[in-house]
Amino acid sequence: MLRMIALSLYYGIARNLPSSDAYYSFGAGIIRRVLCKFIFDKQDKNVNIEHGAYFGKGIGINIGDNSGLGINARVQGPLVIGKNVMMGPDVIIYTKNHSFNNTDVPMMEQGELEPEKVTISDDVWIGARVIILPGVTIGKGSILASGCVVTKDVESYSIVAGVPAKKIKSRLES
Repeated sequence: MLRMIALSLYYGIARNLPSSDAYYSFGAGIIRRVLCKFIFDKQDKNVNIEHGAYFGKGIGINIGDNSGLGINARVQGPLVIGKNVMMGPDVIIYTKNHSFNNTDVPMMEQGELEPEKVTISDDVWIGARVIILPGVTIGKGSILASGCVVTKDVESYSIVAGVPAKKIKSRLES
């Protein structure tokens, strides 16, 4: 019941409040954080949910300390976001996909596949307009360049870019 009230307040009011860094935000980030505490499965300290973030009913979403959802982010559960994760605007994280195996039945009538959990480890920087597809794990300390489409797991301390995303460098190299 509390989740439904929080969802109503979030989507009815808080989602449309100014972004946290706006000089006229008047505590909008705090309001979103408090509401999401009742919406997400788990939310640690100092989480920042930005203006326009969409997460459905918030079921299956866990967000660690000092992390958050960027402006206009669109995410689904099951999703685990570790500690100290930075997320740029317009990031999309999918965990669901359509079934398409039966060519005798239109795809729109085949339903959805089971959701595949996305895991984002600690200390990750997700650039603007990144798309992360179902079942992907992002390793600790990685950087996802703006606009990349992540279709496969990303090794820890990697920098990935492109469509589909490919490793372009390791942060461990000097």
